[in-house]
Amino acid sequence: MVALTENAQKRLTIQTVEIAPNTTAIRSLDWDRDRFDIEFGLQNGTTYNSYLIKGDKIVLVDTSHTKFRDLYLETLKSLVNPKAIDYIIVSHTEPDHSGLVEDVLQLAPRATVLASKVALQFLENLVHDPFSKRIVKSGDRVDLGKGHEIEFVSAPNLHWPDTIFSYDRRTQTLFTCDAFGMHYCSDDTFDKDLEAIEADFRFYYDCLMGPNARSLINAMKKMSELGRINIIANGHGPLLYHNLDILRECYNSWSQKQASSETTVGLYYVSDYGYGDRLAQSIIHGVQKTGVAVEMIDLSSADNQEIQELAGRAAGIIIGMPPTKALAAQAGINSLLSVVKPKQVIGFFESYGGDDEPIDTLRRRFIDQGVKEAFPAVKIKEVPTSATFHHLEEAGTDMGQKLVRDRNIKQIKALDVNMEKALGRISSGLYIITTQKDDVNSAMLASWVAQASLQPLGFTISVAKDRAIESLLQEGDRFVLNVLEDGNYQELKKHFLKRLLPGADRFAGVKTQTAKNGCPILTDALAYMECEVQSAMECSDHWIVYCTVADGKVSNPNGLTAVRHRKVGNYY
Repeated sequence: MVALTENAQKRLTIQTVEIAPNTTAIRSLDWDRDRFDIEFGLQNGTTYNSYLIKGDKIVLVDTSHTKFRDLYLETLKSLVNPKAIDYIIVSHTEPDHSGLVEDVLQLAPRATVLASKVALQFLENLVHDPFSKRIVKSGDRVDLGKGHEIEFVSAPNLHWPDTIFSYDRRTQTLFTCDAFGMHYCSDDTFDKDLEAIEADFRFYYDCLMGPNARSLINAMKKMSELGRINIIANGHGPLLYHNLDILRECYNSWSQKQASSETTVGLYYVSDYGYGDRLAQSIIHGVQKTGVAVEMIDLSSADNQEIQELAGRAAGIIIGMPPTKALAAQAGINSLLSVVKPKQVIGFFESYGGDDEPIDTLRRRFIDQGVKEAFPAVKIKEVPTSATFHHLEEAGTDMGQKLVRDRNIKQIKALDVNMEKALGRISSGLYIITTQKDDVNSAMLASWVAQASLQPLGFTISVAKDRAIESLLQEGDRFVLNVLEDGNYQELKKHFLKRLLPGADRFAGVKTQTAKNGCPILTDALAYMECEVQSAMECSDHWIVYCTVADGKVSNPNGLTAVRHRKVGNYY
């Protein structure tokens, strides 16, 4: 049974479905959302999932985003008299799930909020009136009657420090909030079409869950002790049922691989302060592109032993500046200072919370300990934009590349000399890819380009995962492929091979004009094509990106494409 309510200005709809006995999913479908909180593009919108369980007592699991206030509250009233709600489970306090907790409490004044200790601390700052509350942790249970007994599982850092899972023993349904979710909006309540969702499921894992792989492994171990799980009722996207075993195994294998990485970066920040969470996720994405694992610790809630344990085995440390008055965070930073080692690298970024601890003083204290700086400190003086988030992603990539450089050199030297020389005899053209998206532009020298289709006209490019431009070449993104001219390419090649500091203007000093799709055209190129990304295939350390051509022009009809001849095939 599905009930849809339309919003004339935005495609915001509500779907209600009975997913198990006495259990209703209330799914807020945000069809047109093209960004999520860490500023990565969405191709298929998203959903915010909430659940209502009716035993002898009634419990609401999570709420929704504030943009759904009227639609959500109207739908909730149609399903239950809010005054009859006994409990509200807050899986975690990120606004897309708890944005309407205060509104629901006003309608359900006798309801008790069940949440972790950290979540209740956060909620006290969000809900202005006193409310009934109870701390729950792993092993705690609440009997709703009619066989519905809820058991709680502590799952901190997935992806906030306050997360809990809830398991209904009667229906064998596990409510996981962000974990096992995906930003994918469709009328399908469940994961019927694995092929349609798998790319978004993986992308979501990489962006939000991967940085906490160790926490995920711990949570999944606790999950295995609950008994059979029939449904994973997540907080975003389709619920997992049809392909539950496959997708659980994906989480397990990805997390094991991430946690076993020989190189780790520890990121320390305050999750509910300023833009700290969103900025942290961007820098994490950059680090992970290089194959380096990242683990996050919230300085406001972690104990000193946890802080020092991670710092002791991390090759790099990143600090998002906490507020000056956060005593727990200050104590955490002092404990970091006591264990850092000269071989480690470090980076700093401001959280833009209005009261950030000054970077320069803290930076000097770490440098005096012999720690080397991986990238210039990122100081944010205005509300973060797409360019800010991209700047941080580039900073993270710089740190990751520094940490794996020696390892990569060893791998290159390990290959058979004759084989690498043979592979190097594959010749290719020389091209420069240029992009512009919102206030972010980027470019890269490319040679692995090949035509792939005639109808429509299309080609593939191979893009290394650790390229800064990779996040601007997602499905639906547009760019220009500039063809370099034989005998007239050295200056452009030299310019775009230069390593620049994160956030630097890639096009400074280069003559450009603007294509119809808004991307830069290199004026001195032999030819250009306006292109759109259609799909991508993961291929080890690269993405094979398939693109179609919408327009193009040749500047010199007699010119020839510059060709690159390599001597070896195991590096560029």
